[in-house]
Amino acid sequence: MTGSSSNRLRGKVALVTGAAKGIGASIAKEFADAGASVVVNYASDAEGAQRVVSHIRDNGGAAVATQGDVSESGDVERVFDEVVRAYGRLDIVVNNAGVYYPEPIETTTQEQISRQLSVNVLGTVLTIQEALKHFGPDGGSVINIGSLDSARAVPGMSVYAASKGAVDALTRVLAAELGPRKIRVNTLAPGGVETEGIHTAGFMGSDAEKDMIERTPLGRMGQPEDLAKAAVFFASDDAAWVTGERLTASGGLRS
Repeated sequence: MTGSSSNRLRGKVALVTGAAKGIGASIAKEFADAGASVVVNYASDAEGAQRVVSHIRDNGGAAVATQGDVSESGDVERVFDEVVRAYGRLDIVVNNAGVYYPEPIETTTQEQISRQLSVNVLGTVLTIQEALKHFGPDGGSVINIGSLDSARAVPGMSVYAASKGAVDALTRVLAAELGPRKIRVNTLAPGGVETEGIHTAGFMGSDAEKDMIERTPLGRMGQPEDLAKAAVFFASDDAAWVTGERLTASGGLRS
């Protein structure tokens, strides 16, 4: 493998949920570049997940893809069965799977509310519950992907922001609860990141994008790779004394 992560995750096994594209795909690739064996979870994009696996393997890494909806307990159990079957252990879990529906509160549907809470919150809880059955005596690292939106007020993002606020709370409490078991729990909170999703939404090239860049001290949109490098830090022994933290990776954007 080539890259800058210097085998900091050599010998580790990592599960990354929602890793068929975007931030999750970049984290999976960066973990492999750092020496980890990676399980690439996806809900519906089998082709995208396989592209991530092929990229990792073509560059000398180890990866498998496994389908599963993190909001369904049976699917989550099956995903972890695949982790054990493929690699026999578990060291790192990244709760990246998430959905959002930008919508004024008065037109937000019950289905949209339920889906955001089910994937973003319930999915995180179910995944951590199952991970606890598989972490070894040396513990493990849980990285929850949050959002800058949990700490700022963006019209149309109320339910999504609430779901990511719940993720922040889970991180704080579970860091205290699971610390005696050598399990670290941290949140990585992205700001504006250029992904397939915001391209599809028409954000790139819009006035909203220009405004965000103007308010970002580092003067650009984030890239998935920016988040992936931070995730390697949380997953590695470099962060052995770090738990219960929320790292905002937003180029300095705060509101």
